[in-house]
Parts: sequence; structure tokens; C-alpha cells
Amino acid sequence: MSTHTPHLDTTPIEDARIAIVTAQWNGHITSQLQQGAVDTLLASGFSDSDIHVFEVPGAVELTFAASQLIETSLFDAVIVFGCVVRGDTPHFDYVCQSVTQGVTALNADCDTPVIFGLLTVNDMQQAIDRIGGSNGHKGVEAAQTAMAMIRFRRSVDNIEA
Repeated sequence: MSTHTPHLDTTPIEDARIAIVTAQWNGHITSQLQQGAVDTLLASGFSDSDIHVFEVPGAVELTFAASQLIETSLFDAVIVFGCVVRGDTPHFDYVCQSVTQGVTALNADCDTPVIFGLLTVNDMQQAIDRIGGSNGHKGVEAAQTAMAMIRFRRSVDNIEA
């Protein structure tokens, strides 16, 4: 299986701030997503003071945290990271649906892009494969997406009627 990574602009973005919200549940995975994003942002010209990291207990709390951060008007993008592993009960479906619908609603209703960094996997190996393994690094990809969306938002702001 090959994956295609689009060419993304990696030139520094001036005066941009990014919030990262990481679920503590499955922290051995989510911390790696967070670190991949932070490293990517720093390598792209962001300073430590441009990147604000927050933690919440689990994936369901990601939407609330993102909403609160958006309301501050301090951030140009919010990245949310979580990892939900399928189990024997429908809990997986409810959590994934809740976060997906919540992030979708924020993106539809708010002016700040929320980047969906929720891993929804069948087993722990699939999660490991997505933090630098055979399926790339989803934390890096989320940071790249955040930068692309900040650029997009600023280009829309600059459209003249």
C-alpha cells in the first residue's frame, strides 16, 4: 500500500499561533502524535511561544477543549489528538462518532480550523504504524495540515470583493 503525501508549503508563517490538545488516554500513542506535530512546527519556523499544548482526559473531551480555545481568539488553528482502539463493546463507535461530529461542527461554525488528529484503529499495532511506522506519522501530517489551513484562511481573508 503506497501513501501519497501532497507537497505542502513549509515556508514560515508570520504571527501564527497553534493550539494542540492531546487526550491522555492511550498517552503512549497520543504523546507521539503531539511530539511529531511540535517538532514539525518548530522545524517550519514556529517558536515555542507560538505553540500551546493542552491535555484532556480522553477523546470525547477534545471537542470541548477545542471550542474553548477557539473562543479565546488567540489561535490560528487547533489540532486535536486522540487514539481510540476498537474493543468488544460499541463504546468505540460512540467515541469516534462524538469526536468526528464535534470537530465537524466546529469547522462548519467557527473561523478557526480544527485539525482532526484522532486515530481510530482496530488494534494497537495500527496506532503504532501511524506514529512513524509504515503508515507515516499522523502528528506530522496534522501539523502540516494546520499550516496549510492557516495559509488558506489568510488567503480567504485577503480576497477583495
